[in-house]
Amino acid sequence: MKYYERIRQIREENFLSQQKIADLLHIGQRTYCDYESGKTRIPVDRLIILARFYDVSMDYISGASNIEGHFPTE
Repeated sequence: MKYYERIRQIREENFLSQQKIADLLHIGQRTYCDYESGKTRIPVDRLIILARFYDVSMDYISGASNIEGHFPTE
């Protein structure tokens, strides 16, 4: 699974709107929509914010693994 498919899947599983996540990332909803569609690559620092928010590993949110894991606490 590609990272942009994963961030959409996780958002929808948590019943959150694109606007809610865009607000979390301090970006516009259109920019976040572009991340989810794969039109624009999401910067790593924003991917880290999402992984922390959803409490999933970076491997999972980036699509490198299908094992959810947890975001490291240290």
